[in-house]
Amino acid sequence: MRISDILRVKGGQVVTVNPDATTERLLSVLAEHRIGAAVVSRDGVVVDGIVSERDVVRALAARGATVLTEPVSAIATAQVRTVTPDARLEDVERLMTERRFRHVPVVVDGVLRGVVSIGDVVKNRIDELETERSELAGYITGER
Repeated sequence: MRISDILRVKGGQVVTVNPDATTERLLSVLAEHRIGAAVVSRDGVVVDGIVSERDVVRALAARGATVLTEPVSAIATAQVRTVTPDARLEDVERLMTERRFRHVPVVVDGVLRGVVSIGDVVKNRIDELETERSELAGYITGER
């Protein structure tokens, strides 16, 4: 399976936040969209960074509530690992596990095309297991 298969199901909509937006604004965006991370982008096309709930928590623990008025760029990860739609799902799973990422932007020729989350990966695995279970049940009952 490829990342393009995941995006085909979930769509390519990506929530972005401007690097100059405050962390407080970021939290509103995350809550509004019920997501755990947003891509940092000046234009909604190029990935300038990524920022997650974990980044906010770490910054709050280190610097206190003043983080809420700071720009997102102060807490975002600037060196972002991205993947292409052609990437194999297994490779992305390995990347997420080894690097402890929960969100990976999908980019084609420098243009943001989507985001794959660990939730997307888990949902895909559950769907695969349910399909296998249904097929196995069909064989056992003689329906296949």
